Amino acid sequence: MADGANTMTSTVEQFTTASNQAFKDNVEKSLSALATFNTYAKQNMEAVVASVTAATKGAEAIGAQTLAYSKKAMEDNVTAAKTLAGCKSVQEAVEYQTAFAKTAMETYLAEMNKLSETMAAAMKDSFKPMNERVTAFVERAQAAR
Repeated sequence: MADGANTMTSTVEQFTTASNQAFKDNVEKSLSALATFNTYAKQNMEAVVASVTAATKGAEAIGAQTLAYSKKAMEDNVTAAKTLAGCKSVQEAVEYQTAFAKTAMETYLAEMNKLSETMAAAMKDSFKPMNERVTAFVERAQAAR
Protein backbone atom coordinates (compact mmCIF):
# COMPACT_ATOMS: atom_id res chain seq x y z
CA MET A 1 0.00 0.00 0.00
CA ALA A 2 2.89 2.29 0.77
CA ASP A 3 4.25 1.64 -2.73
CA GLY A 4 0.90 2.63 -4.22
CA ALA A 5 0.86 5.85 -2.19
CA ASN A 6 4.43 6.65 -3.19
CA THR A 7 3.62 5.97 -6.84
CA MET A 8 0.53 8.17 -6.59
CA THR A 9 2.49 10.97 -4.91
CA SER A 10 5.24 10.71 -7.50
CA THR A 11 2.71 10.78 -10.35
CA VAL A 12 0.93 13.83 -8.89
CA GLU A 13 4.27 15.61 -8.43
CA GLN A 14 5.29 14.85 -12.02
CA PHE A 15 1.89 16.02 -13.29
CA THR A 16 2.11 19.22 -11.23
CA THR A 17 5.67 19.90 -12.40
CA ALA A 18 4.72 19.27 -16.05
CA SER A 19 1.59 21.44 -15.73
CA ASN A 20 3.53 24.27 -14.15
CA GLN A 21 6.21 24.08 -16.87
CA ALA A 22 3.58 24.00 -19.65
CA PHE A 23 1.79 26.99 -18.10
CA LYS A 24 5.08 28.89 -17.76
CA ASP A 25 6.04 28.07 -21.38
CA ASN A 26 2.65 29.23 -22.67
CA VAL A 27 2.84 32.47 -20.70
CA GLU A 28 6.35 33.12 -22.05
CA LYS A 29 5.21 32.38 -25.62
CA SER A 30 2.20 34.68 -25.19
CA LEU A 31 4.36 37.48 -23.80
CA SER A 32 6.85 37.04 -26.62
CA ALA A 33 4.06 37.14 -29.22
CA LEU A 34 2.59 40.25 -27.55
CA ALA A 35 6.00 41.95 -27.55
CA THR A 36 6.44 41.10 -31.24
CA PHE A 37 2.94 42.40 -32.02
CA ASN A 38 3.64 45.62 -30.12
CA THR A 39 6.89 46.09 -32.02
CA TYR A 40 5.12 45.67 -35.36
CA ALA A 41 2.29 47.96 -34.29
CA LYS A 42 4.82 50.63 -33.28
CA GLN A 43 6.69 50.26 -36.58
CA ASN A 44 3.40 50.48 -38.49
CA MET A 45 2.44 53.66 -36.64
CA GLU A 46 5.86 55.15 -37.33
CA ALA A 47 5.39 54.30 -41.02
CA VAL A 48 2.00 56.03 -41.06
CA VAL A 49 3.49 59.13 -39.42
CA ALA A 50 6.40 59.14 -41.90
CA SER A 51 3.97 58.72 -44.79
CA VAL A 52 1.75 61.58 -43.63
CA THR A 53 4.82 63.76 -43.03
CA ALA A 54 6.10 63.08 -46.55
CA ALA A 55 2.66 63.75 -48.04
CA THR A 56 2.43 67.03 -46.12
CA LYS A 57 5.87 68.12 -47.34
CA GLY A 58 4.86 67.22 -50.89
CA ALA A 59 1.65 69.22 -50.62
CA GLU A 60 3.59 72.19 -49.24
CA ALA A 61 6.07 71.98 -52.12
CA ILE A 62 3.27 71.78 -54.68
CA GLY A 63 1.47 74.71 -53.04
CA ALA A 64 4.62 76.84 -52.96
CA GLN A 65 5.44 75.97 -56.56
CA THR A 66 1.91 76.77 -57.72
CA LEU A 67 1.86 80.05 -55.81
CA ALA A 68 5.22 81.11 -57.25
CA TYR A 69 4.07 80.30 -60.79
CA SER A 70 0.77 82.16 -60.31
CA LYS A 71 2.57 85.22 -58.98
CA LYS A 72 5.02 85.25 -61.89
CA ALA A 73 2.26 84.68 -64.44
CA MET A 74 0.27 87.59 -63.00
CA GLU A 75 3.32 89.86 -63.12
CA ASP A 76 4.00 88.78 -66.71
CA ASN A 77 0.38 89.49 -67.65
CA VAL A 78 0.51 92.97 -66.15
CA THR A 79 3.78 93.70 -67.97
CA ALA A 80 2.28 92.38 -71.22
CA ALA A 81 -0.82 94.54 -70.83
CA LYS A 82 1.33 97.63 -70.28
CA THR A 83 3.50 96.80 -73.28
CA LEU A 84 0.46 96.05 -75.41
CA ALA A 85 -1.09 99.38 -74.42
CA GLY A 86 2.09 101.14 -75.52
CA CYS A 87 2.15 99.61 -79.00
CA LYS A 88 2.06 102.21 -81.76
CA SER A 89 0.33 100.12 -84.40
CA VAL A 90 -2.01 97.19 -84.75
CA GLN A 91 0.74 95.21 -86.46
CA GLU A 92 3.08 95.77 -83.52
CA ALA A 93 0.31 94.78 -81.07
CA VAL A 94 -0.47 91.56 -82.97
CA GLU A 95 3.21 90.61 -83.15
CA TYR A 96 3.71 91.29 -79.45
CA GLN A 97 0.53 89.42 -78.49
CA THR A 98 1.58 86.42 -80.61
CA ALA A 99 5.05 86.32 -79.06
CA PHE A 100 3.62 86.71 -75.56
CA ALA A 101 1.05 83.94 -76.09
CA LYS A 102 3.79 81.60 -77.34
CA THR A 103 6.05 82.37 -74.39
CA ALA A 104 3.17 82.08 -71.91
CA MET A 105 2.18 78.66 -73.29
CA GLU A 106 5.77 77.37 -73.20
CA THR A 107 6.16 78.61 -69.64
CA TYR A 108 2.85 77.00 -68.64
CA LEU A 109 3.81 73.64 -70.16
CA ALA A 110 7.23 73.72 -68.50
CA GLU A 111 5.59 74.52 -65.17
CA MET A 112 3.08 71.68 -65.57
CA ASN A 113 5.94 69.24 -66.28
CA LYS A 114 7.78 70.49 -63.22
CA LEU A 115 4.61 70.23 -61.12
CA SER A 116 4.01 66.68 -62.36
CA GLU A 117 7.55 65.70 -61.35
CA THR A 118 7.08 67.25 -57.91
CA MET A 119 3.76 65.46 -57.48
CA ALA A 120 5.21 62.11 -58.56
CA ALA A 121 8.12 62.51 -56.15
CA ALA A 122 5.75 63.44 -53.32
CA MET A 123 3.59 60.38 -53.99
CA LYS A 124 6.65 58.13 -54.11
CA ASP A 125 7.99 59.55 -50.85
CA SER A 126 4.63 59.27 -49.09
CA PHE A 127 4.06 55.64 -50.14
CA LYS A 128 7.61 54.47 -49.39
CA PRO A 129 7.19 53.90 -45.60
CA MET A 130 3.96 51.98 -46.10
CA ASN A 131 5.48 49.86 -48.87
CA GLU A 132 8.36 48.99 -46.57
CA ARG A 133 5.93 47.82 -43.87
CA VAL A 134 3.97 45.70 -46.35
CA THR A 135 7.22 44.16 -47.58
CA ALA A 136 8.27 43.38 -44.00
CA PHE A 137 4.89 41.77 -43.32
CA VAL A 138 5.04 39.64 -46.46
CA GLU A 139 8.59 38.53 -45.64
CA ARG A 140 7.54 37.59 -42.11
CA ALA A 141 4.49 35.73 -43.37
CA GLN A 142 6.62 33.77 -45.86
CA ALA A 143 9.19 32.98 -43.17
CA ALA A 144 6.41 31.67 -40.90
CA ARG A 145 5.36 29.05 -43.44
